[in-house]
Amino acid sequence: KEITAMKTVLLGKTKNFFKANLHMHTTISDGQMTPEEVKEAYRSNGYSIVAFTDHDVMVPHNDLTDKDFLAITSCEMEINQPNPENDFSLISTYHLNFFSKDPGAETLPCFSQRYVWLAHSKKYVTDEMRKTDYIREYSVECINDMISKANAAGFLVSYNHPVWSLQTRDDYAELKGLWGVECYNTGCARAGMTDNEQPFDDLLKKGNRIFPLATDDAHTRRDLFGGFAMGDAEKLEYAAVMRALEKGDFYSSTGPLILELCFEENQLSVRCSKAVKIVLNTDRRFALTIAAESGKTLEGGTFDLSEFLRGALAHDTTRYPFFFRVTVVDERGDKAWTRAYFEEDLRESL
Repeated sequence: KEITAMKTVLLGKTKNFFKANLHMHTTISDGQMTPEEVKEAYRSNGYSIVAFTDHDVMVPHNDLTDKDFLAITSCEMEINQPNPENDFSLISTYHLNFFSKDPGAETLPCFSQRYVWLAHSKKYVTDEMRKTDYIREYSVECINDMISKANAAGFLVSYNHPVWSLQTRDDYAELKGLWGVECYNTGCARAGMTDNEQPFDDLLKKGNRIFPLATDDAHTRRDLFGGFAMGDAEKLEYAAVMRALEKGDFYSSTGPLILELCFEENQLSVRCSKAVKIVLNTDRRFALTIAAESGKTLEGGTFDLSEFLRGALAHDTTRYPFFFRVTVVDERGDKAWTRAYFEEDLRESL
């Protein structure tokens, strides 16, 4: 087998990148800013999209959406390990974000008012929400059932801050149906519990088509403007943005910008903001790095994937398909991550 030689634009197809924060808490749950204050803060700092992921109750904020700003209907749910010692600092917990593809969604199929733990949040529980009483259990089976039901109801689901959640590979390796996993979470990082790419790579190598996320998880103003996504969407409209997110037409970052990623004749070209290195990682023990000279920066580069593709295409890929992904690192050590790209992505010619 060999890859066709026609040029494929992997990232930067629309030339429209919209900056998004995909994890945020307001006064509806345990945040310190109102939804209106959140919009003002992010719009003033160049963001066009915010997912309002308050705990356990999903409150649409379509009234905040206008031609320059999009509010994504979403929420975060937690599933805690049994805690006989009544010490939350010791327990493991799953935290999942649910992003609705329908801005008018009223509830989740895995909702239960018994888990709305903040007294002032209870007033947002509607009669429609009360029709569902889903019992959560701390198990992979329950989490997968929640993800499956949410996917069927039109939600994208992310797995949040594994480090802060005190989770290991045993907790996440068998999760199925996830859309995204946090590689960076500003609130957790600034509290000394920084996530990394390992869960992302682990889930990819288990055969999952999952995307890397960098978010703020902001509860206070201290947590703002650290991690973000850049959506490569046709326009700033709900359906277009959710379609781009679902397909993985975005990248995530803590600083650097990726302007374009193209594949042609076994060459992968990257254009980006000023960086000190660009790294190509794969599903196997094969990596490439383009590094700037000492004291200098670069704004792109080209990887020759011929050797990698020869090896990948010559071997059995039934265990999981081969893939590659790109990380851009700037002078501050901040990173930007692309999603993983697979064989079928390279065959999509213009």
